[in-house]
Amino acid sequence: MRQLCFAAAEVPQGFQELWSWSLSKLHKEFGWPASVLSSLERYRASHGLKPCIEVPLDVLLPCDPQWPAGFARLERPPLSIQWRGRRGLLSLLSSQQAVAVVGTRRPSSHGLRMADKLGRVLAQAHWPVVSGLAEGIDAAAHRGCLQAGGSPVAVLGTPLHRVYPTEHRCLQQEVGQAGLLMTELRDSERVTRSSFALRNRLLVAVTKAVVVVECPENSGALRSAAMACSLGIPVWVVPGDALRESSQGSNALLQSGALPLINAQDLIHQLGTGPCGSFVEEGDALALKSEKPLIPNPVQTRLLKLVDNDSSFDEMVHALQSNPERVAAELLKLELQGLVVSQPGLRWRSL
Repeated sequence: MRQLCFAAAEVPQGFQELWSWSLSKLHKEFGWPASVLSSLERYRASHGLKPCIEVPLDVLLPCDPQWPAGFARLERPPLSIQWRGRRGLLSLLSSQQAVAVVGTRRPSSHGLRMADKLGRVLAQAHWPVVSGLAEGIDAAAHRGCLQAGGSPVAVLGTPLHRVYPTEHRCLQQEVGQAGLLMTELRDSERVTRSSFALRNRLLVAVTKAVVVVECPENSGALRSAAMACSLGIPVWVVPGDALRESSQGSNALLQSGALPLINAQDLIHQLGTGPCGSFVEEGDALALKSEKPLIPNPVQTRLLKLVDNDSSFDEMVHALQSNPERVAAELLKLELQGLVVSQPGLRWRSL
């Protein structure tokens, strides 16, 4: 839990300054609609000029350095994000350094195999794999990413403590441990059918590219593709069986000019290597045992000492006199090298 005490006259930036911003300035900077601004004004009026508000460590707010920049381009940006997992991945999502894989909940065997292959190939190329943790294509892409030792990111249509579908309980737990879970729904909020449609806009906004594997007409994946196009994010589509209903929507995207994806490796040729550091394939594991271990750079060496001293993330940023994005990126590298593991409360433990 971090405590935010708002006193605009004392601190010229951050949460303290935002509290005193006019509605017009907030709209200009964040693009929040009138309904959100109206709710915010009522909230500010109820707390006074210098409120003291407790913000959980697993909550991300628009003025946090790791708040995804893509959210500002949405017509309906989230008010906050609840997250669980590896905090270092948030900085990658903030700069849209991830790839989304989406599709139908009832795919063909070809669609499942292709989603699994994409999850594996993207993980091996060091790209975080973003999806909605739904049945079918989403789950297959996340399982492929996990099996390849990658960094899966699930954008949920439920609060973090809920699982939908219920049979994905173990999968959701694995994604949270190896990668990241995120949602705009607080624990107390009610889940509706629209919750799952709305989460698609967040999923698209944090990615560099969107891959539609297989989907019928009137699918949520089609809406994700349309949103990606509106945001200037490239959309790739896996061609499907022209006689299958589950491929009608995705094949229509190809007719509309989406990029065809025949081979998963072609996507990597276009995107290049991802930001998640070195990846070791199973076949190379034994050979690496005889090689010299990776030598941390000076910043990482200092970070390891701070981790051993049980320093928090904010204490690390202060001690290194660096920005949060750089510290988060170096911590992520240490995690990928197997030198540290993230713990609850924005802390890390040496391995």
